[in-house]
Amino acid sequence: MSKRNSQAAKTAAREKLRLERERQAKRDKVKRQAIVAGSIVAVLAIAGGVGYAVVQNNKPSYWAGLKDAKVVAPANTTGTKGTTVVIGKSTAKKTLKVYEDPRCPVCAQFEQTVGSTVKKDIDDGKFKFQYVGATFIDNKDNGQGSKNALSALGAALNVSSEAFLEYKTALYSTKWHPDETTDKFKDDAYLLKVADTVPALKGNTAFQNAVKKGTYDAWAMAMSKTFDDNKEGVTGTPGFVMDGKQLNGGTPLLTVADFDKVVDAALKG
Repeated sequence: MSKRNSQAAKTAAREKLRLERERQAKRDKVKRQAIVAGSIVAVLAIAGGVGYAVVQNNKPSYWAGLKDAKVVAPANTTGTKGTTVVIGKSTAKKTLKVYEDPRCPVCAQFEQTVGSTVKKDIDDGKFKFQYVGATFIDNKDNGQGSKNALSALGAALNVSSEAFLEYKTALYSTKWHPDETTDKFKDDAYLLKVADTVPALKGNTAFQNAVKKGTYDAWAMAMSKTFDDNKEGVTGTPGFVMDGKQLNGGTPLLTVADFDKVVDAALKG
C-alpha cells in the first residue's frame, strides 16, 4: 500500500470516528433531556396529585353539602322542613318523643324488647309517638349508614306511617341490625333488602326509587339537626321525652316493666 493510500485510510477512519462520537453525543443529550423532562413530569404529577388530594380532602362531603340543600319532606310530616313526625290517635292527650339513631345498638335493644309495647300503646291511644332521628354514630367512624337509613325511613314514611313503623322495626331487628362497627346501612341494596320484609314496601317502585335517588337525603340531614339542636338535653339514644322533660333521668328504658312504670308516671304527671 502506498503512503498516500495509507494516509487517506487513516484520515477516513478518523473522520468516521469523529462522526460516530458526534452522533453518540447527540444521543446522550437527547437521553439526558428525556430524563429531565420525565423527572419534571413526575414532579408535576406528584404535585398535582397532592394538590388534588388537598382539594378533595377539603371538599365538603356529599352529606355535609346537603345542609343548605332544598328539602323534600315526606308525606305524613309537619313542621319546618317536615322534621316533625307524630304518629297516633288524635284523642291521645300526651306525646312520647323518642330519639333514635339507626345504627345505635342500644336503640336496637330497646326496639327488640319494648318496641311491640310502644306500638300497642300507640294503637290503643295511650299516647302519640313523635320520632326524632339522629345520625351522630356516623361521626365516630366517618360513616354514612345512619344518614342513609334515616333517608330510607323518610321514603317509608312517605308511603305511610304504618310502613315507617314496620320498616323501623325491621331495621332494628336481630336479623337485620348490624354491629355498630359495621356500616351496612350505607348500602342502598341492603336497605332495600330489609324493606322487602315490609309488605307495603316490597316491590314498591316509588319507595325503591326514592332510596336509590336519595330523595329524602336532605330531609335526613334536617331531621338529624333537630337532634343536634334539641333543647331537652338529650345527648344520646335512645332518649325519651314527655312534656318537655327527659324520662328516667336520661337513662334508656330497656325493659317493658321499666318503660311502663316511667311512661305511666309521666302520663299522670
